[in-house]
Amino acid sequence: MHSFTSTAEPPKCTNATSNYYLKPFCVPSNVGQRPFLFKLRNWEYWPIWLANIPTVLFWLFFALKARNLFFFSTANPGIETGGVLGESKINILRRIPEEYLPITLFVTADEGDPVQLLARIAAAELTFPIIAKPDVGERGFMVEKLNDDTEFRQYLKRNRVAFLLQEFVALPQEISVMYYQMPGETSGTVTSICVKEMLHVIGNGTATVEALMAAYPRASLQLDRFRRAKKDLLSIVPVAGEKLLLEPIGNHSRGTTFLNGNHLIDEEINRLFTFVGRQIEGVFYGRFDIKCASIEQLRKGEALKILEFNGVTAEPAHIYDPSYSIGATYRDIYRHWRIIYQIYLRQKDLGVKAMTFGEAWRAISDYRSYMQLARETNKH
Repeated sequence: MHSFTSTAEPPKCTNATSNYYLKPFCVPSNVGQRPFLFKLRNWEYWPIWLANIPTVLFWLFFALKARNLFFFSTANPGIETGGVLGESKINILRRIPEEYLPITLFVTADEGDPVQLLARIAAAELTFPIIAKPDVGERGFMVEKLNDDTEFRQYLKRNRVAFLLQEFVALPQEISVMYYQMPGETSGTVTSICVKEMLHVIGNGTATVEALMAAYPRASLQLDRFRRAKKDLLSIVPVAGEKLLLEPIGNHSRGTTFLNGNHLIDEEINRLFTFVGRQIEGVFYGRFDIKCASIEQLRKGEALKILEFNGVTAEPAHIYDPSYSIGATYRDIYRHWRIIYQIYLRQKDLGVKAMTFGEAWRAISDYRSYMQLARETNKH
């Protein structure tokens, strides 16, 4: 696999790649010392409010055409708000065929006894490491890999909201697949595939993990977090050529590199996700986050697990590819909002109504209360 490696020196530009579906990527050799310029050149690091200005305008444009601010909710009437905010991960996972899911336990906010929960974990045949994530959340907030019962107890102490415990899926490839299906039609369409390259370093036999991270801009932006949470890891000196995984969570806020894999879309991929998507009642649009053994096995529907499904606000994640232009990014976001609008028109003809102002206000209030509680308890 083509690696976004970190060595004692920043990686040099190259047109070579050892993997047929990943694009080559490089950064200027002096960017590692200029994180501001690196963030400026990569829109994924821009403030959310700034990056989303065109997206808000796209929403308002189609809302004006629909004469309904909440037209998007009809794209997924089976999910709270259509998947804009406050949607329950467990409610979505329960709609997905069990054969494609990792073992998952739902823990309510009232379940705080570690002994009882560890018994539930054992009864479900979950073994450490496991993934813990809030039932409502975004951008990797409070998503952690727990390696043993001590880390689980620590997570439980600083969490007072409902959350999921999920089997850690060791399959080597993580991807995101954007999919939609027009209501009443028998086949769907995959519009985006993103291949994820987890944050890691390649040892040279002399430099510590901290030095290797500091030499590569994407990794250097994670150093403060690692100094707080993974201090012992930073002092390790990987042997020459050793690939050391730093972050198992596939989120770009955790340093993961997202790569455009749209050329992987073919009839086999479309058939697979049509088969899965048709079994998810009340859902017509969104993104599957998946781990699989390989793209070849994915095409056959083998050796894959669906980690999450995200609704209307899920971006086609290939747009985060560092080589993807800002113009192409917003073109693709516009195209996906147009799809949501087209689904709305079909749903309107079928008599499906968008959520009301009252429902939207309650969803916003519930979401804000949940996230405030999650952030307050997670500080301790």
